[in-house]
Amino acid sequence: MSRKQALQAVRDLPREKDFLWGGVDEDERPATNEELLESLEAQRRKRGRPSGSGNKEQVAIRIDRDVLAAFRAGGPGWQTCMNQALRKWLCTHSKP
Repeated sequence: MSRKQALQAVRDLPREKDFLWGGVDEDERPATNEELLESLEAQRRKRGRPSGSGNKEQVAIRIDRDVLAAFRAGGPGWQTCMNQALRKWLCTHSKP
């Protein structure tokens, strides 16, 4: 569902279905329009590839399937995690 479709679906809800907050539990307080707009804007900014160091090089490398599957199972950013693991290994195995 696109953002536009989601907004339209919310607008189409009947008013009698609106949530009434009792004012007791802050965790149950509905979000304000400003909070909802901030959340949508934050989601829009998070899309895309994370910014990197700017000095990466694309290479072809063979990695065992189980190792690759373990990193991919971490979800988005798995390549960055693999890069960090390699960097950590270098710090502990560097030659004097």
